Amino acid sequence: MKKDLFPGPQCTSSPDFIMSQTNTSLLDEVVQWSQETCRQELKSVLPKLTSLHCQSDSWDDHIRILKIITDMFLPHIGLPDLEDKCFSKILPKAVTMFDSMMKEIMDQVGGLSSQNTELCALLRNILQAMMQIIDALSTCVRHVGSLEEAPDLDSIRSLPACILKILKETFQHCKDSEVVYCGRLSLVADLLQGLFKEAYSLQKGLLELLDKICLDNSASDEDVSDIVTVIHSLLDICSVISNLDVALHANTWKFLIKTSLKYQSLVEEHLHHSEISNSLVDNLLTSFHNCVELAEQIKHAGLQEATQSPEYKLFQKSAKMCRFFANTLIHYIKEFKFFLTKSCSCFHQLYLQITSKFPPSLCTPELPIALSQELNAAALVPMDAFLLQLLPLRPFAEAVLQQDLRLSPEHELPHCLLLVSVMGQLAGQPEEVLQLWYAGSQFSEENIRLPLFQAIFTSFRRCYTERKVPVLLPGVMLKGQAQVQVTLHQHICVHLCASVAWLPPEYFRVLECCLVEAVLQADTETAVLAADVWCFTARYGTAELCLHHVLLIAQLVKACATDCYQSSHLGMLLKRMVFLMTPNHQMELVSHFPPSEMENLRVWHHVLLRALSQDICRQVVTEITGLTQKVLADWQSGGYKLGQVGKVNAVLMSLLSVVRGQSSPEEQCVLSSVRIVTQLWLRISPDQLRTHPVLQWTLQLLLSLSAILVKHIEPHMICQALVCLDAVVSQKCADWLLLAALEFLCSLGKIFVPPDSQSQILPRLSGLFGVLLADESWLLHQHTLEAFSQFAENTNHEEVISQSLSVEETKTKVVNYLSKTVNAQEGNELRLERLKHETQHIKQHNEKLECSKEKPFNKPPSEAVPDSEPCPKRARQENSAEQEYSRYIQTAESALKALQALTDGKTNSSAPPPQWLDSRLQELQTLLTHITTVRPSSSR
Repeated sequence: MKKDLFPGPQCTSSPDFIMSQTNTSLLDEVVQWSQETCRQELKSVLPKLTSLHCQSDSWDDHIRILKIITDMFLPHIGLPDLEDKCFSKILPKAVTMFDSMMKEIMDQVGGLSSQNTELCALLRNILQAMMQIIDALSTCVRHVGSLEEAPDLDSIRSLPACILKILKETFQHCKDSEVVYCGRLSLVADLLQGLFKEAYSLQKGLLELLDKICLDNSASDEDVSDIVTVIHSLLDICSVISNLDVALHANTWKFLIKTSLKYQSLVEEHLHHSEISNSLVDNLLTSFHNCVELAEQIKHAGLQEATQSPEYKLFQKSAKMCRFFANTLIHYIKEFKFFLTKSCSCFHQLYLQITSKFPPSLCTPELPIALSQELNAAALVPMDAFLLQLLPLRPFAEAVLQQDLRLSPEHELPHCLLLVSVMGQLAGQPEEVLQLWYAGSQFSEENIRLPLFQAIFTSFRRCYTERKVPVLLPGVMLKGQAQVQVTLHQHICVHLCASVAWLPPEYFRVLECCLVEAVLQADTETAVLAADVWCFTARYGTAELCLHHVLLIAQLVKACATDCYQSSHLGMLLKRMVFLMTPNHQMELVSHFPPSEMENLRVWHHVLLRALSQDICRQVVTEITGLTQKVLADWQSGGYKLGQVGKVNAVLMSLLSVVRGQSSPEEQCVLSSVRIVTQLWLRISPDQLRTHPVLQWTLQLLLSLSAILVKHIEPHMICQALVCLDAVVSQKCADWLLLAALEFLCSLGKIFVPPDSQSQILPRLSGLFGVLLADESWLLHQHTLEAFSQFAENTNHEEVISQSLSVEETKTKVVNYLSKTVNAQEGNELRLERLKHETQHIKQHNEKLECSKEKPFNKPPSEAVPDSEPCPKRARQENSAEQEYSRYIQTAESALKALQALTDGKTNSSAPPPQWLDSRLQELQTLLTHITTVRPSSSR
């Protein structure tokens, strides 16, 4: 090395030069001394050397003096004198000189090139000088470490701070070397590598030295401040070396955490906990994402079997670091959790980002099984312990249970699984933790915090795409049964029910409120999930609790409009809950909501009668049938007023529940129902359906009843129904009415039409099927295919099948459906994109339902007309009279043909005609003669 890295003009007459000559003489003399001489002259020479070191502006002199002090005199300095007589004098100057060297490199490196040999030599000399400074510092560390007496901070106070500052600058320079040297790194690469190794060795020695220091609770504020400074300095170094060396990075973090825990009681109030935890989180995520990228590269390159490949080994290193940071973070949270409140949102996001890369998340990368399992063990498995440490933290609960939580779509499912995992870990937690998660926010001044049950239902609702795919999760392992994959619905349901099983009684009120809210919201599958949990709750509890719940649900059903989504959800729940009641409690339900009263019919619409005991079922059937007959009789005696049709529809709904709810209805119930159906078919006018929507609802109920009772309905009534359906189909009525029509048409396959009625029924039947099979609505078309196939499977009238398929295109569609031909198979990616697109529409639809000011948002026809007589309508048009004539003639014709079938013995009735039949027929003949002879002149 040159004597001076930057030789300037020499001025021999300058006093500084004379002093320099004197200094040089002293240095030249000292380097000749033996160790014994150095020991003897220590007290007199060391102050001069440290003074010269501080005054020196020459890098050469500085390094020369620094080496003399550390190599020749430092071994003779005792521990009590190290700081005051040596380290405090030489180390700050060493840091200053090191900084100036680094600055000179940055100033000069722009001109570096292989042609500029002088500058290249200069920069290499500076790097060598920096290595000598680091080597001198290493000598200091080794000397302190070799002393028999354990050091204390007072005796080496300057050493850690100065070394850590130089280490940070050195590592930063090595990290930025590719950018700093701009493609000319090869000219100095060997020295940079040596510089890094020296710094690596220096840090290792320093950490070993610091590990020997012990502070007790009586440590001074200055000692505590020094330890805190060391920890924060190491944190800064960790941020620099994260991409330089895996072992160095891990060892630095180990010492940082070890020191923080070693002096926990002293430093916990002074540490930058958020910075430390956030840095751990960042390092964990970096290692994790590196693992994922490497695993994808290995898969694409087909190297999953090549365990000795560089990529595979690098993956294992990254996975090891991932596991290290995960465990380190958990340990740090465990010890300092109550100082980490500001990092809880960061912890929440960490969980979401990691779990989103594992099944069943839809954005999970496809990785080789072995690598996926290794990554799972490194990152996902520690997440349970991670959550366990965070449960007592209110800010974490607030971050997770926010009312208006905004998450990206790929994080919706991970958040839902997080909530389920939290719920699974609450068993055995202290009361204050249960209160934090189960009760929600209690006071207005608190941040809004949903109860955990409500948060789970809300999160499940947002996972629309995952429910439709569906995603699958590991099921619960049962004795003697293998673990199977289950849907998200099943997974959450099992865990919710398990939580209910041990839930403390004081939280049952919160649970019930959450269940009610979930059942009453618009998303049907979420309501079904809540119903599943509610049924478990009722079944797991006492019979009295079940009765309490049923009465509550029935009251809610009674308060709802008939055809709103809330009524549908509550009715589904009530239908299931009645099965869980004891006979005595079922009787209490009947006494609380007597079926003989109109206002209670909404309750009995939803009850399956086969769930009731035999005696109670008979009573309910009798009361509902009697009420239906009374309402129809009142309607008839009142002149069939349109304003009373709402009541008629209400009793028809109950009658429908009666005939549907019994596996084999009693004969008397069937006969009564058939009489009612026959009476109503005679009153239905197709011309009024479009004008009066309330009649469409009547027709729907009538079609559903007729489909069930079809074997007991006379052919002329079936003909009347088909005539009505012709008008319905031609008028393009609502889909829900057409679906009821399909139900009726499908049921006709179960009966044999008498020969004398076939000419009137079968052509109409095939015509209706033909029109509906050609409908362009995919939903209606699919239901028509299903209904037609069932009809074709059961019917004896095969000519209807061929006549319905007269159009070749329709025939092809039916054949493809029956043969289960798939025209175009949707790929997984396209299906996923479609489901994501549908999610937004479903969300908007549900929000529209729930935000509607009018409840229900769309009143059913049965409630659209008030009991009072409606306002007068405008006069009918001229052609309406002709339509009335046609309708009455068709009714009379159908009735007479049915009477003819009776008298000819073509029906199942074997009884002889009554004696009064002839006289009544004569009266009808007289009436017909009168109609044909006495008519207004305008009709002739």
